[in-house]
Amino acid sequence: MNSRQPFMTEAYYKRLVEFYDSSESYWRFHNLEEDFPGQAASLKAFEVKQDSLHALIIRYTAGEPIANLQEPLERLVRNFELYQQALADYQGVYDISPLNIEDYPGDFEEFVQVASLCILMHRNDLLARFVFLTDRAGFKGEDTLYEDLLRKNLPGRADIDEWFHPVYSQLIRAIYAPDRSAASALLNEYCAQWYVSFGELQASWHDAHLSMNGDDGSYFGYWAFEAGAIAFLYGIDDSQINQMIYPKDLVEYARKIAGQERQ
Repeated sequence: MNSRQPFMTEAYYKRLVEFYDSSESYWRFHNLEEDFPGQAASLKAFEVKQDSLHALIIRYTAGEPIANLQEPLERLVRNFELYQQALADYQGVYDISPLNIEDYPGDFEEFVQVASLCILMHRNDLLARFVFLTDRAGFKGEDTLYEDLLRKNLPGRADIDEWFHPVYSQLIRAIYAPDRSAASALLNEYCAQWYVSFGELQASWHDAHLSMNGDDGSYFGYWAFEAGAIAFLYGIDDSQINQMIYPKDLVEYARKIAGQERQ
């Protein structure tokens, strides 16, 4: 195993990825008590969705080849769709969003991570399916980073100059920097403050590596995939970024595939 971050051991990885991968079969045969019809199905679909996200990220963290992440990404988007359907049935709201990206920075980070993985792995088909879930819930045209992540790959995006969460300000400014040097400096600044900022926001995954005990724990990796997607989409020089949370080889992969497609 050639881990992309220093906290991962092979025994820990094997146990956690097996646990995450077993989520669908586990919840298929285990029931939950519910106070209202549809509540249990919604809760189970949420757990499956979360576990499939963690399964994908832990594979990347552990050093799996990027090509091996395609199927887990497909599974993740499918489980987002299934969770949205279960949540809609439970809440009685057909177009409810699976993520409350306006009110919760953690949900917004989850959105940009999944969208960025679709972008960097050149899965525009999955990106369109994933974004459809939040677009139809009313989030289209509401946030600058949301739109700027999507405008290169999806038609008809809005041009807007406001955003939900200040934690993304430096990343957004990198897109609109006056020159390449300023863009690189802002991207680097965003990456440098990313981990601390989400600690201040009390992200559930923050400092998870501190609770690891042998092959037990909840750490699956710390990655600012959105920083990599913005660097790729807007041609920002990332050669000086040394932050552990920056997915440099995934950005290189995206650039290589884009170069091949242009030939």
